[in-house]
Amino acid sequence: MNISIEKKEFSDAVYKVSRFAERKNTTLPVLSSILIIAGHDGIKMRATNLEIGIDLKLEGKYISDGVVAIPAAVLQQIAGTLTQEGNITIEHTGDTVSLMSGTGKSLIKTVPYDDFPTIPFPENPKNRVVLPGVLLKNLFTSIAPCASSSMVRPELSSIYMSIEGGVLTAVATDSFRLAEKKIPLSNKGTQGKFLIPAKNALEIAQALPDDDIIMSFDEHQCAFVASQGMFVSRLTNAVYPDYRQIIPKESIVEAVVLRKDFETALKRTTIFSDAFQKVKISFNPKKNNFSFFAKNFDIGESSETLSANISGSPLDLSFNHRYLLAALSLTTTESISLLAAGIGRPLIIKGVGDTSLLYLVSPMNQ
Repeated sequence: MNISIEKKEFSDAVYKVSRFAERKNTTLPVLSSILIIAGHDGIKMRATNLEIGIDLKLEGKYISDGVVAIPAAVLQQIAGTLTQEGNITIEHTGDTVSLMSGTGKSLIKTVPYDDFPTIPFPENPKNRVVLPGVLLKNLFTSIAPCASSSMVRPELSSIYMSIEGGVLTAVATDSFRLAEKKIPLSNKGTQGKFLIPAKNALEIAQALPDDDIIMSFDEHQCAFVASQGMFVSRLTNAVYPDYRQIIPKESIVEAVVLRKDFETALKRTTIFSDAFQKVKISFNPKKNNFSFFAKNFDIGESSETLSANISGSPLDLSFNHRYLLAALSLTTTESISLLAAGIGRPLIIKGVGDTSLLYLVSPMNQ
């Protein structure tokens, strides 16, 4: 193999692809490597940890074809030291590969690539939709943090994806809070549902381009195909809980507040929250205000009152302040709506005018 690639192209590709390589010690060293392929399809980089995989196309010139596996950690360190001008030449001979850039030359021992696994592709082409990559990236990065970080229940550490009636619905929950986001689709014929591990979705989101991608899936894996390459994740084999059962059908009080005021007041109040990160919120329909209160016996206490449009009955509820703040990253609307169904019942947060979002958080003991 003998290829030449612009340094910036090379560095960007290494950064993206290395995220998909195995990062732990493994009995299969090739999983910790990046596979570089040159042939009639052009130049590609591949990596997989058996959970997710990437096949990325690169712009460049190849003088002779071939395949080589290089430790991802080594390529990352080299890419991090490259200037952004000029080309890097990669030449493979025997069990070593030379990387030449300007006046510098690095000789790297390669890894046998025969055991590099095939990156699977969904077998059912009917389950496919086209959507902008930027929408999917935003969806994954906003929803994934709401999934559970524990693997005890793999369905809760996954994102539930459902396609029905021309709408893609994504849901994530850790049993304390739940986020649901909806995206309208242009092709309305496809229907289906699957569970993608949240950590895989986050890694894929970091590599997806902004332009249109094709998302296809079957029972075992989901693929995201763009002009620059393909990204694949295994799917979670589990049944997602019927989350709609926990969404209150009615509310006894609703408050509409400015999102910016809500965020500022909450952040000031959290300075005085206790070891359980508890903050009390109060709905006061008579005075048309909404307030936060927190008390820490070692620091002191704080209260913040906001003007709000409130309808319904007065109510006090306590929440983990992190879960309240998390809702604000899911919407960009100027105002948010908070609907409460009563003591001990979940609170629903929505962006005013944003029908794509539903965020639900369970209260703490008073």
